[in-house]
Amino acid sequence: MVSARVSLWAICVLRVALATVYFQEEFLDGERWRNRWVQSTNDSQFGHFRVSSGKFYGHKEKDKGLQTTQNSRFYAISASFKPFSNKGKTLVIQYTVKHEQKMDCGGGYIKVFPSDLDQKNMNGKSQYYIMFGPDICGFDIKKVHVILYFKNQYHENKKPIRCKVDGFTHLYTLILRPDLSYEVKVDGQSIESGSIEYDWNLISLKKTEKASLESRAWDQAEDRKAQDWEKHFLDAGASKPSDWNSELDGDWLQKPPYEDGLKAEGIDKDVWLHQKMRPAGYLTQYDLSEFENIGAIGLELWQVRSGTIFDNFLITDDEEYAEKFGKATWGETKGPEKEMDAIQAKEEVKKAREEDEEDLLMGKFHRHSHFSRFHRQGGL
Repeated sequence: MVSARVSLWAICVLRVALATVYFQEEFLDGERWRNRWVQSTNDSQFGHFRVSSGKFYGHKEKDKGLQTTQNSRFYAISASFKPFSNKGKTLVIQYTVKHEQKMDCGGGYIKVFPSDLDQKNMNGKSQYYIMFGPDICGFDIKKVHVILYFKNQYHENKKPIRCKVDGFTHLYTLILRPDLSYEVKVDGQSIESGSIEYDWNLISLKKTEKASLESRAWDQAEDRKAQDWEKHFLDAGASKPSDWNSELDGDWLQKPPYEDGLKAEGIDKDVWLHQKMRPAGYLTQYDLSEFENIGAIGLELWQVRSGTIFDNFLITDDEEYAEKFGKATWGETKGPEKEMDAIQAKEEVKKAREEDEEDLLMGKFHRHSHFSRFHRQGGL
C-alpha cells in the first residue's frame, strides 16, 4: 500500500516536472520587475504602475504585484517571453487580481499577444489573441471576459460569466484544450465550461476540412460519371456503364458519331472534370483556440478608481501545475489577507467610535462653557 502511494506521488511529481511553463511572474525581486515589463509610451496620459501588496495582505512580500496608481486613466504595460504555439496542446492562463479599492468601473482583465507586439507602442488597437478576466462597471457589468481571436476577428463567449466584486484577491484561470473544450475557474472552482464551438458559435476548421473532403469525394465520383458520359458522347459505339442510374444520371442517349474528328461544340471538359482546391496557405491556418507565436502578456485597460493589484501570472500547458501554483501562491495568503482586513476593519470602527465620543465630549464642553459665560454675564 505504501509502495503504491509512493509510486503515485512519483508520477505526480514527474508530471509537474514535465510541464512547460512559458511565463511566470510573482514580483519577488524588488524593482527588477522593470527590466521585464515595458510601460507603453503610446499616450503620455497612460496611468503608471507600481509594485505593492496594498493596504492589507496575507504576506507583505508574496502579495506584491502590479498596482494601478492614478484615477480615471487608461493603462498599458506588457512583458514578453519566448514565442510558442499551442497547436495540439492545452493552454492554461492564470493570474490573481485584487480590487482593494472596491472597483466601481474598470477592467481587471489581461491580454495575451503575438510575439510581434510593439510593446512601447501598445494601445487599445494592438492585436491580441486572448482577452480574459473580470470587468466591472456599475450595476450592469460584472462579468468575466473570454475573447478569442479567430479568422481575423474577435469572438466573445456567449455565456454570461459573473466575476467577483469584493475587495479581496481572487484567482482566475482559463483552460483551452485541444479537443476544443474550455473551462473557466475562479478561486480554483470551475464556474463555466463547455465547447468552444457551441459557446462561441463558431465552426472548427476540422469540420470545414471534413466537409471539404466529403465534397471532394462526391466530386470525384461525379467526375468519373462525367468521363463515362463524355466517352459515350464522343463515341457512339460506347455501351451504358454498369453503375448508370437513369433516375439520378438521366437517360442514356445514343448520339451519332462525329465525322472527320469533329467534337461537339460548346462542350468544355472542365465543366465535367473539376475539383475544389484548398485555399492558398491552408496548411498554416490555425483552428479555434490555437495560436501561432504567442509571445507577450499585458494589461491594457481603463479604471475610474485605481488601486487594483495584478499578481501571480502564469502561462503553461499543464492544468495540474497551474493548480499547484495557485495553491502555493493565492492559496497560502488568501486566509491571512482576510484576517488582516478584519483586524483593520475593527481598528477603524474603534477609532471612529473614539472620535465620535471625543466629539461628543467636546460638544458638551463647548455647551457648558457657553452656558457658564451666559450665566456670568446675566449675573452681572
